[in-house]
This record gives sequence, C-alpha cells and structure tokens, in this order.
Amino acid sequence: QVQLVESGGGLVQAGGSLRLSCAASGRIFRGNPMGWFRQAPGKEREFVAGINWSGNSRDYVDSVKGRFIISRDNAKNTVYLQMNNLKPEDTAVYYCNKSPRPFNYWGQGTQVTVSS
Repeated sequence: QVQLVESGGGLVQAGGSLRLSCAASGRIFRGNPMGWFRQAPGKEREFVAGINWSGNSRDYVDSVKGRFIISRDNAKNTVYLQMNNLKPEDTAVYYCNKSPRPFNYWGQGTQVTVSS
C-alpha cells in the first residue's frame, strides 16, 4: 500500500516554530532519499528540503536555509521538518515524498499558516 500522511501544521505567528511529521509506507520510504515540498495558493509546488537515506546529507531551498531542519527516523518510516523563525511567506500546504524524482502519488499535506 502506498501511503503518505503529513501532520503537525497549524497557525503560528511570525518568528514561531512548528515541527512537521510525515509517516510513509515502506514502499515509498525504505532505501529512498526523502524530501519536503510546499505549495502556496496560486503557486507551483516547490522543493523545500531533502535528506538522503542515511541522513548524513541534506539540502534546502535558499529561502529556508538556517531556519528549517530536515531529519528522518528510518525505524519509524518517518521524516520530519523542524521549522524555526517562520515567516508569512512560509504559508503553504506542506507535503513529503521521495526526493528527487517524487512518486506520482501525494498525501493530503498539512497546512502551515504564518501570521504577521
């Protein structure tokens, strides 16, 4: 079964923090690099952060470098995104998937709204 379940979003003031979680089925998660993506209203989905299978290599889009941290727990088939110093421009629905080359399947995402 292919499954991606994102959680942890919410409404937060600028400067606040949130921690997102993504529980993935083994078929998607096991042995694969994973990433977080986001889609703001009226915009294309964009890559935010990625992590390799062993967790020792990460990359980020420039706009979140120094503020977001991606991590994973391979025993739990879960990937996390710690988001600090949030800004209104971070407002979006956040998704996880294999990255690069995401599967043609997406979960429901989790809404993050940052108020100014």
